[in-house]
Amino acid sequence: MDNRVYIFDTTLRDGEQSPGATMNLHEKLRLAEQLEKLGVDCIEAGFPASSQGDFDSVKAIAEKVKTCQVAGLARCMEQDITRTWEAIKNANHPRIHTFLATSPIHMQYKLRKEPQEVLAMIEKGVKLARSLCPVVEFSAEDASRSDKDFLVQVATTAINAGATVINLPDTVGYAIPSDYAKLIEYMIKNCPVSDKAIFSVHCHDDLGLSVSNTLAALGAGARQAEVTLCGIGERAGNTALEEVVMALNVRRDLFHLETNIVKEQLFPSCRLLSMIIGKPIPANKAVIGGNAFAHESGIHQDGMLKNRETYEIMTPQSIGRTSSDIVIGKHSGRNAVRTRLEELGYHLNDDQVNAVFLAMKTLADKKARIHDEDLEALVFSEVYRMRIPDRFHLSNVAVQTSMGSSMPATAAVVLQDREKEVRLAGFGTGPIDAAFNVISQLCGTKAELEKFSINAITGGTDAQGEVSVHLRDGEYTATGRGSDLDIIVASAKAYIDALNRLEHKEKDVISYKQNPTE
Repeated sequence: MDNRVYIFDTTLRDGEQSPGATMNLHEKLRLAEQLEKLGVDCIEAGFPASSQGDFDSVKAIAEKVKTCQVAGLARCMEQDITRTWEAIKNANHPRIHTFLATSPIHMQYKLRKEPQEVLAMIEKGVKLARSLCPVVEFSAEDASRSDKDFLVQVATTAINAGATVINLPDTVGYAIPSDYAKLIEYMIKNCPVSDKAIFSVHCHDDLGLSVSNTLAALGAGARQAEVTLCGIGERAGNTALEEVVMALNVRRDLFHLETNIVKEQLFPSCRLLSMIIGKPIPANKAVIGGNAFAHESGIHQDGMLKNRETYEIMTPQSIGRTSSDIVIGKHSGRNAVRTRLEELGYHLNDDQVNAVFLAMKTLADKKARIHDEDLEALVFSEVYRMRIPDRFHLSNVAVQTSMGSSMPATAAVVLQDREKEVRLAGFGTGPIDAAFNVISQLCGTKAELEKFSINAITGGTDAQGEVSVHLRDGEYTATGRGSDLDIIVASAKAYIDALNRLEHKEKDVISYKQNPTE
């Protein structure tokens, strides 16, 4: 059996369905560029038939990505399939990914179809997809709760109709590793044309078993893993790409399986996603968390000093958490900054390096040492956030509170509203609440704050704070991010960023022809 495992990344489609993980077109293109650098075999760019915005995003990614496949998701219906083909037809390596539910509960209550009707729909849909696209994947939605003998008919029908990849997803995170492995084995053994297709798995984490189920399936003969960076996705999330890849790498003695992933790009990829969606990587997150290579116990520290392998089964460098002898600070030059950025995987033009360099100088006046995470935050704020011109810009914010007093906090804010400077002072129950109240009045918004989170970018008392806010204004939602040494300023930046994003959404401004690195 072939020992090659194909990595199908659905961060931009299923991952984006995670609450609060919405990305704009500019951000999707940047992440797609990084996924290509990471070495994934296929990028599922979105669901073109779901909206015009998704169609435009998939089309732009299909035209941008050169080396890996680009897939668009489609229900097993003619209008979805033709719409998807329109979005991906200009890709160097296009793939149509079509799906239909196959479990009794889905067929009865969602589709209201009999099994034979479902088989007929699969045959018709896959034939149409294959007539348009050379690579077609069919997914049997809710396969883990489907009758296995019916699944054999489903896979046989899809393969005979032209599908070259058969996905057997654990759509609702119901599977247990041992049973899921048996299902994969049964399918490969009993489908008479199983040798004509790659069997794939897509697992959700509702019971915390998505990675375990994926590894069990790969051990049983599946050869494609459908995953997302950091495991983001609907409900409890998807299978984490970095965990599967490193499990196969560390335990190659057990699996004897290989991927095409550039492992040193794992941490940079996950960190980029974290900055884009405004969700910090949990410290205890496997493989990439801040504590993954931290040792506090004296016994562990002693073992590490004698031999790192006593308490580390992989190195920080193996996933891209490199250390550097170059210390970036206020005396550093542009070349030092450029070199460190390139070591971190950011290849910027002269203007972009200069923007980061000037921002670094300003930051270095406030803290002694600039960490890698600080540089990455500056790249994100000074380079990758230069998208559609924002309406609002923060000029200044000042707050005042009285310790031990019943007096409310006060905030004074100065904003640029396009060409006009506006300023106002007001009150709140605390300094951040006061700043948000004043900003909302200046901007004339009634958006509601749904979520607010603060994360330290690095350790130390001089660490930059990274703030994420999630706003809702009627049917529109947006997540804003901001970072600064002053947490009040970071919060104000994040709030204004979210308001600008709401403004863009309401105007439905999209232009995929923009250069994503400008």
